[in-house]
Amino acid sequence: MNKLQRLIYNLEKHHKRKIDLSLDRTFNLLYKLGNPQDKLKNVVNVVGTNSKASMAYSLKSILNQAGYKCNLYTSPHLQSFTERFIFDDKEIKEDELIELLNDIEKILGDDNASLFEILTCAFLKYAEKYKDNVNIIEAGLFFQFDSTNVFKNNLMSLVGVIHTDHLQWLKNKTIDGIIHEKTSKLLNSNIFVNKQLNEEIRSKIENALLSNSSKKYFFGKDFNISKYENGFIHYQDDKGEIILPEPNLLGDHQLHNISTSIAASRKIFNIKDQHIKKGITNIELKGRLQELNSGKLKDISGQNRLILDGGHNESSSISISEWIKQQNQDVHLICGMMKDKEHYEFMKYFKDVVKSITLINIPNQEGSISKEEFKDKLNDLKIDINLSSSIQEAVKLNSKYQDSICLIAGSLYMVGEVLNLN
Repeated sequence: MNKLQRLIYNLEKHHKRKIDLSLDRTFNLLYKLGNPQDKLKNVVNVVGTNSKASMAYSLKSILNQAGYKCNLYTSPHLQSFTERFIFDDKEIKEDELIELLNDIEKILGDDNASLFEILTCAFLKYAEKYKDNVNIIEAGLFFQFDSTNVFKNNLMSLVGVIHTDHLQWLKNKTIDGIIHEKTSKLLNSNIFVNKQLNEEIRSKIENALLSNSSKKYFFGKDFNISKYENGFIHYQDDKGEIILPEPNLLGDHQLHNISTSIAASRKIFNIKDQHIKKGITNIELKGRLQELNSGKLKDISGQNRLILDGGHNESSSISISEWIKQQNQDVHLICGMMKDKEHYEFMKYFKDVVKSITLINIPNQEGSISKEEFKDKLNDLKIDINLSSSIQEAVKLNSKYQDSICLIAGSLYMVGEVLNLN
């Protein structure tokens, strides 16, 4: 355990519960810090079940090409907590983060705050140094009582894919309850809504936002994107059409995410077409259908492609399975998940889509479901499942296949371990 990890471990002791939906502790700490949230300009809130990181990073990339500087707050991280803190377009250095968190802890004193609340407040305080930058801030759990919901005004909100996840934290354990938590406290400014899994969810979101006086822009209604058989990508909104190059993110679902950021960049920032085109080919995003082209695990996989995705809920498995169907290679899935996820719902979309499934425990994660229990939960799928003792062994097991894709998915924690091993 290094110095930063020890500090994080100590910060976790400031509140008994890892998740405790309330804003009181956040506002208390922010008050002690001089209310930095009120000093930041150009705030973009990013909410949703899925696609938050993709929208945030694609917006940042587009804005950077147009000359804007950005601060970016995301979660969770894959390899280091420093990934969550981007200031002036650079990831914070580890020693700077340690110094920042030590200062925040001293100011917090004996008061309670969860780790996520402390991290959020630390980001907002440090962002004061670059307060005129565009501040792109991804929500953690839901939004209504999330510690990122602390602003009096913002430039806009990006609403990603909303679907069932984290139901254990809600009284209303339905899609309506989730939509309420994610949209009821969105600020009155501009709201851009990504493509949803179906028309029913899109309609429910629209109805939930009726009382919000923001200007609202919906995928399929106010902006659209299409990919044609000859490969060209066509974006359209009321400002006109753009023929786009292939972005550097795999999966057609990423086109929807990117289009939401394009719509926002054009409407709010009036970004030029050439900056959008260059921006979408320079997005830096790990763990979302990310292909590893070199490294120790790639060497083990042989001639096969090695691809990672941190998707861990039903809507993400739908997107991943649709991507698999478009491949002209066999796909072999390696999967490990956390205990609190909907395992059957995630895995059912891979039946008859992948050629093999290998289950593993996620290393170094006490909250990981054991591969044996995981397999038992999938009995009704009636599919052959392999068990493996490690990531390395699972990749080696799949290396016997020729000209195929080895896909590792099911958890962002798993992706982090894979990147560390590679």
